[in-house]
Amino acid sequence: MDRGPLGDDIDRFIDTVCDDLAELSKRSPETHRADVVVEAACIVAAALAADGRLSDDESWAFVTGIGMISEPPVVGTPAELRAGDFFTGKTAWVQSPSVLFDLLVRADARDGTTRSHRYHDRALRLCRAAVAIDLVTSPAELDLIERFRHTMLDALDAAGVVRPGQRPAAPAPPGAAPVTPAPASTHPAPTQPAAATNKATVPVATEPKLPPARTITELLAELDALVGLKAVKDEIARLTSLLQIQALRAERGLPTIETSHHLVFTGNPGTGKTTVARLLSQIYRAVGVVSNGHLVETDRSMLVAGFVGQTATKTAAVLQSALGGMLLIDEAYSLARGGADDFGREAIDTLVKFMEDHRDDIGIVAAGYPAEMQDFIDTNPGLKSRFTRTINFADYTDAELVTIFLSLGEKNHYAPTDHCVIKLHALLAAQPRDAGFGNARFIRNLFEDAVGRQAQRLTALEDPTDEQLTTLVADDLAPVGAAL
Repeated sequence: MDRGPLGDDIDRFIDTVCDDLAELSKRSPETHRADVVVEAACIVAAALAADGRLSDDESWAFVTGIGMISEPPVVGTPAELRAGDFFTGKTAWVQSPSVLFDLLVRADARDGTTRSHRYHDRALRLCRAAVAIDLVTSPAELDLIERFRHTMLDALDAAGVVRPGQRPAAPAPPGAAPVTPAPASTHPAPTQPAAATNKATVPVATEPKLPPARTITELLAELDALVGLKAVKDEIARLTSLLQIQALRAERGLPTIETSHHLVFTGNPGTGKTTVARLLSQIYRAVGVVSNGHLVETDRSMLVAGFVGQTATKTAAVLQSALGGMLLIDEAYSLARGGADDFGREAIDTLVKFMEDHRDDIGIVAAGYPAEMQDFIDTNPGLKSRFTRTINFADYTDAELVTIFLSLGEKNHYAPTDHCVIKLHALLAAQPRDAGFGNARFIRNLFEDAVGRQAQRLTALEDPTDEQLTTLVADDLAPVGAAL
């Protein structure tokens, strides 16, 4: 019997969940099959109902994939299914954990296992496979997938079960010495700026250092673990689902819609744009958008030369170094400043041509302040047609910045006292939030300054204890209002 485009994913979900339930119950997997078939039917029905319309292809996929193995069977023509009420209200199913998923989560919490992770992975794959039946993926369908994912993750969090793709945090060994944090990285660019000579030096691209391949689940878990940035995380997750859905259609030999891989990131300094770009470049690799998944960072000084004819060569070299991965252009709007005779326009023209010639193996992120970035996009019709998605990175709240400070302390084996945290709140409250505020960079500088002050304070002690070495007190923070 032809099970249609969903048959394989439905069977994998059913077999996996049945096997896990059988391990728990000490009974045959077949004894759970009827319940798991209902579970699969609910997932597929919710996905098909998300956009409020049921196409003929979706109807036949449901009937052949799940309707014919259900008890009782759900069969009928597309017109009959649309006229009935089987799919009415099905989207609400993803808004709370199912009984079966809750059972697996509670067993994982009790036994220290991860059976619920397999449900999570198979269920999301099945949900995306159902959405992939139609060519056009609607925002409502992407929203449903994201709601379903968060429903499962929230249930895991509530039960104290580690999320899929995350590793349990390893406690610091007893008596571990604190680790002095490294200075904030400036991430060296792939090329060096031209020397100030009478001839422009053409940079030579170096072979990129590729990150280790990771799964989408692992990468999304790392994205989710970032402090704040909820809107950014949701947008990246939706984009990831869209790319996965298009990849599923390509696997089936179905037509796909070309999706732009280029984005605009707007926001103030230190709001996580580089960190998210690095994760996104690896997500692109995991989905198959790019071949390598590395990130190259650059700015105007590394793209624009001071001599006629050299900017195109310099820009092309940087772009070539990013091929197979992602290029992050910081303060991209600076390329459009200086008037029609400025060499930045030559860099933009080179960028647009490269994006067209290598559309299948590069992603480009143009980053900068919101208003200035709109001016940048408006300078060239080629930019406007390729940078169709903008993600805004909001400033961190005081509470989020405190969380970042605490996470830096935990990572480096430092624990601030309650009075230290109170003073930290006061420091943040007094800090002007103008365009130059560094957000997470400000917090990192503050943390490193506190570590230095603590070290100086402890020099008066002949033999400090482990607790003294790993504790930050209020006096270790800079005075309120002091410049950092």
